[in-house]
Amino acid sequence: MTSDEFIAIALRNPVNSAIAAELFRSGLPDAWIVAGCLSQTVWNVLTDRAIDYGISDHDIFYFDPDTSWQAEDAVIRDVQARLAHLGVTVEVRNQARVHLWYPDKHGLPYPPLRCATEGIDRFLTRNTQVGLQRCNGGYNTYAPHGFDDIAALVVRPNPGPNFSAENYLTKAKRWKALWPELTVLPTVPSP
Repeated sequence: MTSDEFIAIALRNPVNSAIAAELFRSGLPDAWIVAGCLSQTVWNVLTDRAIDYGISDHDIFYFDPDTSWQAEDAVIRDVQARLAHLGVTVEVRNQARVHLWYPDKHGLPYPPLRCATEGIDRFLTRNTQVGLQRCNGGYNTYAPHGFDDIAALVVRPNPGPNFSAENYLTKAKRWKALWPELTVLPTVPSP
C-alpha cells in the first residue's frame, strides 16, 4: 500500500476527514491524527465493514513546548468543542509533555520528545505507528514502517523502551475479536 492509497482509504471515514480539516484550520502546532482510527478505517474498507466499525476513539497528537497542564487542558477543551458535532470520542495529547506523566502512569521511563512523530514511533504496535495531517496542497503521512502491515491485516509488536507484552496482548485480543481476519504476531519472535 502506498501513502496515497492509505490517504484515500483513511479519508473515506468522514470523521478522519473532518478532524484533519479542523486541525489544519486551527493551526495547532505539529498536529496529527494518529493510530487506530486510521489503521482500523483501512481494515474496515478491506474487510467490507462499516467505515466506523470497531473504532473506539480518534487520537490527536500535537507538539507545543508549553508543557503546562493548563495549556494542554485548554487545547483539549478547544479541540473537543470544535469536534463535538461529530459525536465521537477524541483524545488529544501534547507530545511535549508525555515524559512528565508517563513514568508515574505506566512505570516505565519516557525521555522527552522533540516532535509529535516521535510519539508515533513509540506506539505499541507497528500497524498503529501511523499519522495523517492535512497541509497546504494535500496531506502528509508518517509511517516509519510503511503501510504493509495495515494492508495485510497484520498486528506486529513494536519492541522498544515502552513495550509491554501484557498491553500488546490485551489490545491484540480486542482487535482479533472485532476483525477475525487479522494475523496477530507473537510478542517475542520465534526462533
